[in-house]
Amino acid sequence: MHLCCPAVKDPIVVERSNLLSMMKLSIKVLIQSSLSLGRTLDSEYPPLQQFFVVLEHCLKHGLKVKKTFIGQNKSIWAPLELIEKLCPESADISTSVRDMPGIKTGLGRARAWLHLALMQKKIADYMKELINRRDLLGEFYEPGALIMEEEGAVDLDSQVGVIDFSMYLKDPQATETTQDDSKMTAILDQKHYIEELNRHLSCTVTDLQAKMDSLEKTNSKLIEELTAATDRINALREEQEQLKQENANILQTSQRKEEVTLQDSQLELETYRQTRQGLDEMYSVVWKQYKEEKRIRQELQKELELQIGLKQEMEVAMKLLEKDTHEKQDTLVALRQQLDQVKNLNLQMFNKAQVLHLIKKEEDMQQLEKKMIQMEAAMKQLEQRCQNEKKSHKDLDFRKIFFLTQCCCCSLFRAGLESELSAEKEQRQNLQRELHREQDNSAELRTQLQQLQGLQTELLDLRQEKKELQQLCEEQEKALQEMGLHLSHINIYIIIYFLIIMIVLSVFQGHAWLKDDEATQCKQCQKEFSISRRKHHCRNCGDIYCNNCSSNELALPSYPRPVRVCDVCHSLLLQRSSIRS
Repeated sequence: MHLCCPAVKDPIVVERSNLLSMMKLSIKVLIQSSLSLGRTLDSEYPPLQQFFVVLEHCLKHGLKVKKTFIGQNKSIWAPLELIEKLCPESADISTSVRDMPGIKTGLGRARAWLHLALMQKKIADYMKELINRRDLLGEFYEPGALIMEEEGAVDLDSQVGVIDFSMYLKDPQATETTQDDSKMTAILDQKHYIEELNRHLSCTVTDLQAKMDSLEKTNSKLIEELTAATDRINALREEQEQLKQENANILQTSQRKEEVTLQDSQLELETYRQTRQGLDEMYSVVWKQYKEEKRIRQELQKELELQIGLKQEMEVAMKLLEKDTHEKQDTLVALRQQLDQVKNLNLQMFNKAQVLHLIKKEEDMQQLEKKMIQMEAAMKQLEQRCQNEKKSHKDLDFRKIFFLTQCCCCSLFRAGLESELSAEKEQRQNLQRELHREQDNSAELRTQLQQLQGLQTELLDLRQEKKELQQLCEEQEKALQEMGLHLSHINIYIIIYFLIIMIVLSVFQGHAWLKDDEATQCKQCQKEFSISRRKHHCRNCGDIYCNNCSSNELALPSYPRPVRVCDVCHSLLLQRSSIRS
């Protein structure tokens, strides 16, 4: 640092250049110290604290004062809030700063925001975006502020400028005219400032000494780690030599095993080809049978659908016939009732007519008896008259009197007979009328009887048709049941054929043979393979297992003798053999 006193300089420019040079110094010291330490820096680390202080002064340089009701406010939080709009990535930092309960002032929020941005390792990007938008910063900063000028971007490759302390020291030419007290105060101020600078330098020296001590400690630790690493390297080399020898032995054994496995695989291929040919032939035969069964099944299904349609039509016809039969039975019952009523009426009328005829005959007999009695009385009167006349007229002839009496009786008898004849004629006419009526009724009843007989014949025919239809339905149901049983048997046979084919294919075909390089651990117990825990292939599934998980042996179709099988395949093959038996 040099002390210089220019003739005329703007204090804002001088302050700006001093802040810029201090910023460069603090950044360089911080980077060098962090590189020398080689660890994360604490918040109480002095160069880091100096960096934050200088950065705060740089942001406060040329800041406008805002007047409020309480007083004047000068805070750097307002321009830092702009970064949230310019860089959406900083939204999390600003929201977390706002949500901090212990921070209430704008300066505290700004300091917390700077710490969080530095922890996020994006403080340079955020400051660059803020400096590039000088049109927005004009609201918060004066025109001559450090951020508003192009000098705000710090270039670390450039040399640190000279710090001008002329603002902080008094001019000797101007102090000659002042009093001795002012000289003494200026000298004392300079002295205090130099003492503070010396203290600062002594602090930096102590920090550097502490760093040196920590570096020596880290160097000693690194030397110890180097010695341990060299010991490990030597041990690893010895192990490598042993492993090379083991690898050579393993290669020899693996070559022998490969030869054996090649022979086994050739035998397996031959057996597989033979079994595959047989299976292809079986499959073609089964496929033809399946196609024929499928065609038969489709034809049977079509016939079944036709039979079901005929059955439904027959059921509908049966229902209609039952309805007609019920209606005709009802009409028959009604007609029979009417016929019985007519018969009863005829009997009643016949009985009434007989009764009336008898009553009339009795009345006629009574009238004749009365007439006879009257005639006898008249005869008696005539006899009396005759006797009287005989007495009075003895000279009259008795024959004349008798003739006269006979004439009277004949006339009386004639009058009675005429009256009876007229009554009989009236009665005959009434009976003729009733007879015509009864004949009409009997003709109607005969027609109704003929209709009833026709209905009875139709009813009998319908019953016979119903029986025939029922027999047809029963026969068709039996045929359908037999067809269903036949189809179920066919389906069962097809499923059994396919199951046998799938089982034979799965047994004969097997799985892909897994390579030794692809497996590093046992598939069942998940234990890693080593020199003591060797790899073994399962001859059924082709996967690699350890000795404990593949100790079983079974006779497979593709091998002439019992071979190694894993536990899972062993249980599956035993289950299959039990199912087949």
